[in-house]
Amino acid sequence: MFKKEIYSNRLFRILLVLLLISIVVMRYFDGFLITERSPNGIISFELAKESYIVAKMIHEWDATAKIAAGLSMGFDFLFLIIYASFISFLILKINKYLFLNSNEKSLGRVFVGIPFLAAFFDIIENIALIKLLLGDIQSKWSLQAYYAAVIKFGLLIIAIVYILIGGAILIYKRLKKDEV
Repeated sequence: MFKKEIYSNRLFRILLVLLLISIVVMRYFDGFLITERSPNGIISFELAKESYIVAKMIHEWDATAKIAAGLSMGFDFLFLIIYASFISFLILKINKYLFLNSNEKSLGRVFVGIPFLAAFFDIIENIALIKLLLGDIQSKWSLQAYYAAVIKFGLLIIAIVYILIGGAILIYKRLKKDEV
């Protein structure tokens, strides 16, 4: 059991470092994409529901920004594996202590899959964004990217709220235990 915990802590640190490095890389690419039409960089591009807005964004980007957008989307295929693994790992850790000797374990297991479902929608979104970036400016691609991004962000919010609530409950339980 002790050895398992050491590996678990090591995996947490590795995933955390990979996540932080990935965030820095994504933010670097994003810096090239911030314009008047895309004030939130790649997120503006992901959530541009109308194809004419996408066309204006892409037109506003210079060659370097277009390359950065492509690199960002390519790197996002790695990033989605990292963030999904990290968030699922946190949910597993919370479930381990939250549902100790409990019948609610199956509910906790459902939440473990949510980040990977979000990553699936991230893949769909990336494919649509790549099609748009390559010049196939059709509303089907902008709508696909938009709805996939909305679902992805919604699922990630659910997972993060679960982690925050579960973490708060665990902290509360520890504080109550320390009082006794």
